[in-house]
Amino acid sequence: MIGPLVHLALIWGAVFIAALLASLTRLTAVLYFLALGCFMVNFGFLPEVSHPFIRGMSELGIILIMFALGFEENTSNFLKSVKISWGIAFFGALAPFITTYLITNYYWQDQNLALMCALAMTATAVSLTMVALKSEGLHKTQVATRIMTSAVLDDIASLALVAILVPIATGESSMGLAGIALTAVKAIAFFIIVTVVGTILFPHKPTGWIKRIPLLGNWGLRDLLAIDKGLYATLTVLLIALLVGLVAHYFGFHPAVGAYMAGLILKEEYFHEKSDVGSYKSTKRIVDNVAFSWIGPVFFVELGTKLVFDWDIFVSVIPQTILLTTGLIFAQISSAALAARYTGGMRWPHSLLVGLGMLGRAELAFVVMDIAYVQNAIINTAAFYTLMCTAFWLNVSVPIGISLWKRYYGSGDI
Repeated sequence: MIGPLVHLALIWGAVFIAALLASLTRLTAVLYFLALGCFMVNFGFLPEVSHPFIRGMSELGIILIMFALGFEENTSNFLKSVKISWGIAFFGALAPFITTYLITNYYWQDQNLALMCALAMTATAVSLTMVALKSEGLHKTQVATRIMTSAVLDDIASLALVAILVPIATGESSMGLAGIALTAVKAIAFFIIVTVVGTILFPHKPTGWIKRIPLLGNWGLRDLLAIDKGLYATLTVLLIALLVGLVAHYFGFHPAVGAYMAGLILKEEYFHEKSDVGSYKSTKRIVDNVAFSWIGPVFFVELGTKLVFDWDIFVSVIPQTILLTTGLIFAQISSAALAARYTGGMRWPHSLLVGLGMLGRAELAFVVMDIAYVQNAIINTAAFYTLMCTAFWLNVSVPIGISLWKRYYGSGDI
């Protein structure tokens, strides 16, 4: 057992170093998690085949990360912004999806591979963009709100597509109309169940027929979160995330899909703000710490260890990386900017800033890569290296692009 504990110590040391480098360079720590994982496996500090203990922590990390991302979203504000931002989300996701699909299918002639690559390159990295906007003093602008809402819509749509397409790509569901329809029905059923739980079972004051059910008629989630003065609030929300993740797995989807939805349906008003221990802020602080500081990063470092240095592979994917990176930069900026201008009524300087802000690829992209490459072998090694390199250059372009464009952004109304 000493071996995997040594590996965990090395991983946590790498996480600490990555956090320092991220603060110095103003880039997302995810990039450094991946880079240090790659460094340690290639120089023999970590094995190419991880111990089950480390792999288990990595899987738990995915669930915690996705739950934390959903938990930080304000559902009410999100729903209010949907009507304005739907165009940015739809066209800002459709163009990268089509671009990635066409390029990867051209190079590898595999529709399943192309679908997974397209899914990985669809979702926008909200955290990276918000860090870049905050460093330029733009994080409280309406542009930031539009980017945030559009990115969340993209994430939800990507999760729905992951739920539908992964079983098809792995052969668990057939590509025929019946198989696709069954997978779609299962996805819809799962999201309906989660919605019913969030709107009927969770509220503190049940209404209608639910009042007549013993226990449920008198108890809501708020009561559970208040047990022992909120001491078990964090345990309660993490248990909910795990249970919804298991329900998602039962329906044939990745548990991370369920964890994200669990976070999205938990509302701030369910918590007792008078309790320092069980308040929303206190619980969120603990969840974020676990997800982004010590367990969640294990997933990214572990994923980085899959990039075993092979000069022949790196050289072979240079053309694919250049074409995919440039294609995505053009497709993402132009589609999101045009949508912001003509469906969101924004001025051109603000619209282009939206396009720049949606270039990043982080958590969800790497979750899809892990599912497609590590867990199910849907994509090959060359495609995996291409996606990782492309994501790196897209993420680097976000803070640089926003910083350079700030001078043209100006001020005033959108």
